[in-house]
Amino acid sequence: MARSLPADRFWGRLLLASLLVNSRLDSVLRDTVTGLQANSLTPLYALPAAVRRRLAGAPIQIDGNLLDPDLQLLLRVDNLLPRTTKTDAATARARFRNLCKLIQGTPAELQRVTDLTVRGADGQLGARLYIPRDAGRGLLVFFHGGGWVVGDLDTHDGLCRAIAADAGIRVLSVDYRLAPEAPAPTAAEDAIAAFTWAVEHADDLGVDPALVAVGGDSAGGNLAAVVTQQTVRRGLPHPALQVLLYPAVDLVARRPSRDLFSEGFILSENDIIWYRDHYTPDPTIRPDPIVSPIRADDLTGLPPTYLTTAGFDPLRDEGLEYAQALRAAGNPITHIPHPTLCHGYANLLTVPGKIPQAQTHLTNHLRSALH
Repeated sequence: MARSLPADRFWGRLLLASLLVNSRLDSVLRDTVTGLQANSLTPLYALPAAVRRRLAGAPIQIDGNLLDPDLQLLLRVDNLLPRTTKTDAATARARFRNLCKLIQGTPAELQRVTDLTVRGADGQLGARLYIPRDAGRGLLVFFHGGGWVVGDLDTHDGLCRAIAADAGIRVLSVDYRLAPEAPAPTAAEDAIAAFTWAVEHADDLGVDPALVAVGGDSAGGNLAAVVTQQTVRRGLPHPALQVLLYPAVDLVARRPSRDLFSEGFILSENDIIWYRDHYTPDPTIRPDPIVSPIRADDLTGLPPTYLTTAGFDPLRDEGLEYAQALRAAGNPITHIPHPTLCHGYANLLTVPGKIPQAQTHLTNHLRSALH
């Protein structure tokens, strides 16, 4: 097992690396990052900006967008970490948990964090309630990303804490059932049941039932979009707001961004196919709006939407298309493109630069909408 490097040695190795030619950068950086432990990316980003840019490598520009250099440095570190092939769900889940420990940073301080259970489609689900100091009466029911296969309450703990603290709202993170053990539409039905439970138990949660929003990132954004559509169509209590962070909304068609960013930007083309096949082993369900919400026949009458897309994301184009479809159907929508970022940016809490700005925009919107 690799040993963790002392901080002074860590900094020294990276400073030395920044002065070496590119052919030596990877070998020095690889030797350094193999000793990293949880949250130890912090000293990496404490290095001077000029050093970080040198470590990141030559600027990357695709489709008119320039990748944020601090995010590029993280991608370079990730590419140097030992690879684990996605041969099975358990291995993929373990790797995702380890990666999230590295990138979530110091947890935000809250008044209270409580583990509880909520109603799922078939029994109880684990959940976690985040209550910030001076919390308002708003609540965000949050579904984590991870391709419906990986991810849990812990992988998105840092993000949920940050949202609660900065937006001044409660956050209820739901541990919906994962594929392949529970294929589609299990996660969607769990999400619908959990959201309606939260509205029904608003008083117990200390929130206003009229100020309960739904949100998620990536696959969680997919579930949030499904919850929004299905609660309206089924005559159930529906969200005050849906928050869709670089959502997956179409499991049928592919768009140009899938080819532009098929490799090297956290979510690869192989990842997309692997997740899709685990979540929907029966291809006939993929066009159903409960799996591909962009394919709904009727998008009218939905609550307000806050939707983000990332410039270096294979899912960028489907997110943009969904934003356009919601607007064309007459729904109020705020679409925020982040041209310098990549898929998964919301969970990369240790990375400076544009990511904190994106988070601030999100939490300001939530504070305004749910207070």
